[in-house]
Amino acid sequence: MYINNPNIKLPNDPNTIVWKYLDLSKFLDLLLSQQLFMSRSDKFEDQYEGTFSEPTYEEIKKLSEHNPEFLKYYKSQREKVVVSSWHINEYESFAMWQIFTQNSEGLAIQSTIGRLQKALEVEQNYKQYIGEVNYIDYKKEYIPFDDLFFPFLFKRKSFQYEREIRIVSDVSELGLQIDNGLKVHVNINHLIEKIYIHPKSENWYKKLVIELVSKLGYDFVIEKSDLESDILI
Repeated sequence: MYINNPNIKLPNDPNTIVWKYLDLSKFLDLLLSQQLFMSRSDKFEDQYEGTFSEPTYEEIKKLSEHNPEFLKYYKSQREKVVVSSWHINEYESFAMWQIFTQNSEGLAIQSTIGRLQKALEVEQNYKQYIGEVNYIDYKKEYIPFDDLFFPFLFKRKSFQYEREIRIVSDVSELGLQIDNGLKVHVNINHLIEKIYIHPKSENWYKKLVIELVSKLGYDFVIEKSDLESDILI
């Protein structure tokens, strides 16, 4: 279920467009299971995920001098927080196609922040929060630690191109042992507004995606990437 947290930064307009770039197998898994995969926060490629900036870490160390469990708690928390990453952009991103799809058989889901919030209402086991990632200098800038989710909503400035929105969930209260991540139930029709096919894909691939989506009982708008539109001159 989606929970609003007033401490977490989010664009005011629920119609803000967000994207998820993924391959066909992950897309089909989403449709078949009607569940969205959320990765364990410490399994991302960026080793700084869920950690603190240097100024914040120094403050936490001082607080931990007489309470070592305080620091231990924050370190272990990374194993109990799961994340689904989305990209804010009014338009498609050539860079996102390059980074998040391995070949010409990738897809992009177009949604909005409001749709994400609505889609998560069907999940009853886990609480989800949605927040915009802040990009800072980890050597100089401070990450607040008065909210559990703040370490997972800050990244280094070198990742600023991602313009990331995150669905975040903390499962520590449930006592679960998470390997790589977990799946949460979503309403697919709320989640997905449009599907875009990889700009370098062949026509047969677009037809295949349309046929598969139709056979699974969905009627999303499916379009070829705008990056592959006809040249006018």
